[in-house]
Amino acid sequence: MIETILWTSSGVVMIDQTRLPREEVYVTCTDHLEMAGAIRRMVIRGAPAIGVAAAMGIALGMQQAHSLAQFDEICEIIRATRPTAVNLYWAIARMRRVFSEFADRGLEQLREKLIAEAIQIRLEDIAINECIGRNGAALIPDGATVLTHCNAGALATAGYGTALGVIRAAVASGKKIDVFADETRPFLQGARLTIWELLHDNIPATLITDNMAGHFLHSGRIGCVLVGADRIAANGDVANKIGTYSVAVLAKENQVPFYVAAPISTLDLTLASGDQIPIEQRAADEVTHVQGVPIAPDGVAVANPAFDVTPNRYVTAIITERGIARAPYSDSLRKLAG
Repeated sequence: MIETILWTSSGVVMIDQTRLPREEVYVTCTDHLEMAGAIRRMVIRGAPAIGVAAAMGIALGMQQAHSLAQFDEICEIIRATRPTAVNLYWAIARMRRVFSEFADRGLEQLREKLIAEAIQIRLEDIAINECIGRNGAALIPDGATVLTHCNAGALATAGYGTALGVIRAAVASGKKIDVFADETRPFLQGARLTIWELLHDNIPATLITDNMAGHFLHSGRIGCVLVGADRIAANGDVANKIGTYSVAVLAKENQVPFYVAAPISTLDLTLASGDQIPIEQRAADEVTHVQGVPIAPDGVAVANPAFDVTPNRYVTAIITERGIARAPYSDSLRKLAG
């Protein structure tokens, strides 16, 4: 299994996803500021992985804190890194609950409990992803070609993956599955990360550019679309990597099922619809440059939203560790969330 992120005695070790697939390099964060920088720069990315990283970042910060009063400041630094993935806020809330329970028992015991909670969040995430995979595998027809967008694999989680976890589970069950992966401009998570993972697992994979998705969906080659999510509103609207909405519309036009795989922690039932989901705006050079090489004229105006929202009418089903939700999502998601 790919070790995306791991707590060690030296610090939090993670694979540097900005350097894949050219180099498989691991970096170590030794304090919460380094962890915040790693999340912001997308050294680690993907909603569940960001949640684990947030918890470990808080635990790191409190290892060096001189007083309990620094806890809120550390949480705020981690919270401010990326606005869309709700798993980050979910993980911070879990760490706050530990703080509330153990703060009066002294700094040393609190530090131990925060580390234990962060490690537990990582272990739970792996188990949750495996469960999502088992729940979703039945939806993937034997012999199907699956189209996926961005990276919702082991690299986007603590291990195994959500969307790619479903594919892994389907393959493990004996189904013959192959995958078409959108390149996912501008950060190329599909080209750099998803394809790297699939080849690592010997799962047949074909890379296509983002603007080829409609062609292949219309051709009848694609059996289903399978993506992850960064936040899901109460009505089933789904925020995911920019370009997901386009793929969902094309899938519906061509009568291809569109599935979303995500843990319960990605649900944000406080939001009535996807219109309320904050969309992160990222740096212009991600669009004007590829791997540091300029591809556009200097000084051009750039818009770079990192995510878009797919309305629930385009979503065939949402696969979670507790089961599969279908429309009406306002009912089915609340039942799964408990």
